[in-house]
Amino acid sequence: MEKSTDSELPIVNCHTHIFTGDHVPPWLAKTYLFWPAYLLLHLGFIVAIIKSWIQISNIRYSDRNKRFQKLRLGVNFFLYRLGFLYQLIGWFFTIQAFFIVYDWLKTTISPNNGIDAVESIRAFLIKHSILHVGISPYIDTTFVIFILFFFKWGRNFIVFLFKKFWNFLAFLPGKQTIELLNRYLYIARFSSYKTETRVFGKLRDQYPSGTAFIVLPMDMEFMGAGKVKCQYLRQMVELAKIKRDHPQIFYPFVFVDPRRVAKENKASKESKRPRLDKPFFDYDLDKNGKQVLKDCFVKKFIERRKFSGFKIYPALGYYPFDEQLLPVWKYAADNQLPITSHCIRGTIFYRGRKQKAWNQHSVFEQTFEGAVEPLALPQLENEKFQLNFTHPLNYLCLLKEELLRRVVAKASSETRQLFGYTDEKTPLKHDLAKLKLCLAHFGGDDQWKLFLERDRDNFSSELLEHPDRGIEFFVNRKTNQPIPGKIEQVWKFADWYSIICSLMLQYDNVYSDISYIVHNNDIQPLLKDTLRNKKLSERVLFGTDFYVVRNHKSERNMLVDCLAGLSDQEIDLIARKNPRTFLCNHVHGPLSMGFI
Repeated sequence: MEKSTDSELPIVNCHTHIFTGDHVPPWLAKTYLFWPAYLLLHLGFIVAIIKSWIQISNIRYSDRNKRFQKLRLGVNFFLYRLGFLYQLIGWFFTIQAFFIVYDWLKTTISPNNGIDAVESIRAFLIKHSILHVGISPYIDTTFVIFILFFFKWGRNFIVFLFKKFWNFLAFLPGKQTIELLNRYLYIARFSSYKTETRVFGKLRDQYPSGTAFIVLPMDMEFMGAGKVKCQYLRQMVELAKIKRDHPQIFYPFVFVDPRRVAKENKASKESKRPRLDKPFFDYDLDKNGKQVLKDCFVKKFIERRKFSGFKIYPALGYYPFDEQLLPVWKYAADNQLPITSHCIRGTIFYRGRKQKAWNQHSVFEQTFEGAVEPLALPQLENEKFQLNFTHPLNYLCLLKEELLRRVVAKASSETRQLFGYTDEKTPLKHDLAKLKLCLAHFGGDDQWKLFLERDRDNFSSELLEHPDRGIEFFVNRKTNQPIPGKIEQVWKFADWYSIICSLMLQYDNVYSDISYIVHNNDIQPLLKDTLRNKKLSERVLFGTDFYVVRNHKSERNMLVDCLAGLSDQEIDLIARKNPRTFLCNHVHGPLSMGFI
């Protein structure tokens, strides 16, 4: 049988989510708002309100609503035929409604300015029998309702005036809190379907038949934002059922949190029943030092239920080189199983208190007064110190043998044996240089913008001047001699786009996807330029971040924008060819993927 060309193959979306509100902890507003204000934004309460609103909004399909719309059309058309008199009536009702709402608000929040002017105008209008408020609460309410339903321009004018008299910005939430509220909204909308199966159906309906999806679960139990309603195991079991029903288009990953690995493995060793019914990851070594999995959670879902890879989210409070993750990464590297890792500033991050150990990096160093010391990480706010966990340079601690050796040197004897550790100066017998990694979201569209703006920056210039390797992270390019403190400068000052591209150029199995940032059409010129580099073009993956990105654009809108903005050859690369290379592994092989 003749092999299909890339353009004949279905698209693969390499980054999607179908978790529901039951998989998310309740206090996401923690650290955004002070205590006890964040308690008011309990996820379950917000989701319940939005679900109720969605149900109420379904009344628009009812005969009662159609009857009201007919009445509204009749009143509007009658007013419209009055011509100039319609404008006078509109202004009359607008004036009444403004002063009514003004008085309502003034009882709770004093206006910042304009009080004297408003009262002078009030006196003038009363004197000339134009203003008639306060006669009856029912009459006042009628004035306001009339403006809301029949005079849109009057309603907008009132809002404009209030913005002048009240400094609403002092009371409205900031940009990040608004993003969080939008996240609440779309979690609520999709959680109204109750199951991941229903959400997946909504995702699948946005794409042509045969489109395949990498689906990434989330484990938020340890992020310090409250108890998760639905246990992690239940989430994974449902994903396995969807995989069974849609084997050719559904490619779920296993979420790995080092704290869960430690918890489940410890319970198993102490002869207690783990919540997952078995240790998370357990293995023996064969005579060649290769892992052979025992009966454990990873074996069950990767080897038996054919999950396609692993997902991590370091912003939840850990480094990607945490010791609990190292044995899993060794298994992944040996079998070419892909790992997708969150790599962008986001609204989902660790909500607990910063630990003292996090004040400095455990591997990277800086120079101070002629000496070398651990790299200082001074950020205290959760939203800021999440970036220390998410920083793309952290993956060098896995990919670069000398740095991995430092990590392994501090690990248990079991982990040292796994990697063949001898001493600090002897290379490891087994490393992770061929680890297949996808740094999701390509660092963020803000970092892409930063790359374009930094016309005097040395690091972004290195990427342009040396398109085969990008930034040299530790040495002088000309002399190949180490530069003490260079990694500190890259950590603090290089944009993440340049760093990620450099990692992709220097390590053959490092990928990045354009999920989430794909909503921003401004990335397309730089994306097209990135794809002109042959090495980079083979490592960029199409993804959207459904449904987390829905507050920006619909799934269909993003797909159409991509198809319109990129050439057929570019789409074939990032959405057809590269995803299949990314998914191919030694456990399942290419033949198990029905779309290849």
